[in-house]
Amino acid sequence: MRLLRGILPASLRSQENTVKPGPVRRLLRRIGPSLAASPFRRLSQTLCFVLFAILFFYVAFPYTAKPAKVWPGWVAANVNAETGVVEVEAPAGATDRPPAGATVYAAEPPPADAAASSTGPQHFGQFTVAAAATPNLLTLTPTSKPTEDALGRMSFSTAKWTLSEKAPGDWPSHYADDLAKKEKIAAEGILIIDPLVSLSTAVAAKSWVWSLTFAGIILAISVFIPRGFCGYICPLGTLIDLFDWLIGKRVTRFRVADDGWWVHIKYYTLLTVMIAAMFGVLLSGFVAAIPVITRGFLFIFKPFHDASARGWHNVPPMNGGQILSIVLFFGVLAMGFWKPRFWCKYVCPSGAVFSVGNLLRATERKVESSCIKCNKCVEICPFDAIKPDFTTRGTDCTLCQSCGGVCPTHAIKFVSRWNRIELKVINDPPTHETPIGRRGFLSAGVGVAAAAAVGIGSAVGIRKTGAKLADGTVPLPVRPPGSVPEEDFLQLCIRCGECFRACPNDVLQPLGFQQGLEGLWTPAVKADWAGCEPSCNGCGQVCPTGAIRALSLAEKKSARMGLAIVNEKTCLPFAGKEECQLCVDECNSAGYHAIEFIRHGTKADEEGNPVDGTGMLAPVVRADLCVGCGLCQTRCYAINVAEKKLLTKSAIIIEAGEGKEDRLMSGSYVELRIKGKKVENAT
Repeated sequence: MRLLRGILPASLRSQENTVKPGPVRRLLRRIGPSLAASPFRRLSQTLCFVLFAILFFYVAFPYTAKPAKVWPGWVAANVNAETGVVEVEAPAGATDRPPAGATVYAAEPPPADAAASSTGPQHFGQFTVAAAATPNLLTLTPTSKPTEDALGRMSFSTAKWTLSEKAPGDWPSHYADDLAKKEKIAAEGILIIDPLVSLSTAVAAKSWVWSLTFAGIILAISVFIPRGFCGYICPLGTLIDLFDWLIGKRVTRFRVADDGWWVHIKYYTLLTVMIAAMFGVLLSGFVAAIPVITRGFLFIFKPFHDASARGWHNVPPMNGGQILSIVLFFGVLAMGFWKPRFWCKYVCPSGAVFSVGNLLRATERKVESSCIKCNKCVEICPFDAIKPDFTTRGTDCTLCQSCGGVCPTHAIKFVSRWNRIELKVINDPPTHETPIGRRGFLSAGVGVAAAAAVGIGSAVGIRKTGAKLADGTVPLPVRPPGSVPEEDFLQLCIRCGECFRACPNDVLQPLGFQQGLEGLWTPAVKADWAGCEPSCNGCGQVCPTGAIRALSLAEKKSARMGLAIVNEKTCLPFAGKEECQLCVDECNSAGYHAIEFIRHGTKADEEGNPVDGTGMLAPVVRADLCVGCGLCQTRCYAINVAEKKLLTKSAIIIEAGEGKEDRLMSGSYVELRIKGKKVENAT
């Protein structure tokens, strides 16, 4: 408010002599008392919430990506054999053409004899487009002088040319390029500054997590703005404030007292999470502030957002785990019926990390002797950080300054922790609080013991009923490309849902209870629904903990998620029912060329020679080329199962497990594949 007083003209400011509020303050009070008391905090909260929404709904949204454009059917009308400048004629009826000034690649189809060329389309080079005098002609000027070979082929070309934004044969990259272009701020930017996420993940995995650096920065800032993340940044806190303002304040029948056993829950929850992490079980994804809101937004709003872009038929159905997550998310908001910001005050373990960090604070709220004990500061404090004697509970205060905005005598100041000038008498009126503090998690030994027991019990119980990696009784799900080994994956994945948000076509979907609570909400490839897009590496780029490594497209192209297995009992050619090459065509179209044909069921004559026209071409998977993208399974399921009803399930299935996938903590997948081929050739 001091800043506003310096900016606003006198007619709009409050009159300090008469304590009469000005029109601006009256307007802010009408909207909400805390807005009038601390407008800068509300502005910061709003901006951070908007940033969170932009990162979630725009930056991580994959459907702004567009494939490289292709314009087929052009005819070379005139070729300058010296300069390489070409005039090309548009195909009849064409309305879409490269714009003037665009850079395109020109190519013609390969020779009719496919064996004569293994390089695909005959690439002439890169050109700049200029409109010719005739409307149906374009002039293409080479960006560099073509080779003699290219000039010769261009001059004698009679085939129709294809113009394209990318060079023919280049690996598609539109999804990866689109995400990189939009990521001015990392899509996971809000997630990586939740310190509980990084701390618990590092402890569970017993390794360095890259986001620890950012968590350390926000904790360092909190030395000067104690719990500033909670008061000024956290989008979940902002959403809770909005819920309390719109709904919670209108329902008061469930209100609880200002003091009770619940005031220590956040410390017990933090202790439980960290003890479970020590035993290799990650619970922070269930209760940390930012994963709670990202997962809530994911399961509630993503279906509507995606449907608006692609239609409801492209939205996968929910499972029980997702419904449970939605219930928990609304449960966090519903705690506001007990007290405003109940979650933030008493439950949030991410806030507890900052509260512990507040012990090292350099600044804090102080109350001067001019305090008149009006209780306005206590009433407006959103974090229950003011004692009955109007002094401060240091571990709870976020320096939001709302109390200073309502103090009629300006007795509240935010200064150095060691400031002792003109302070009011402590314990007047009596607070009846212990020296450790009502909010201190060490004040209740029984609570600490219970939290430790819950942490250990949760770790043991989840491991015993979860993925059961040791005995292999639970089938391994197919994980995203670049996923670390399964045991490490379960210790690093915080179930935030960012990978689902960035994944086009919902290839990645959250597990339900197949792996118990240990695998709940973790990403798995659902190849019946869709296959992994060759041009996308988004899941690794947005993962905040490294459970999915951030791979380049070249690395991702070599990273095996699984292996395609053909069921010869149901595959139509193997079963002798009918010809089918759906999986082969899909694999070749994606650029992997990992499925080949063999002739199956060929009959022999009396002399043992094959009879022409007998047998069918059946698919065989090359394990050295297959990456388990699932596109073959998607195609088989969509046509032979869903459309034609020829099968009850896809005849080619992606499977994970030993020998079928590559999952590295570090190192190159490209080098791994090269090494594997060398070993195979040697044997």
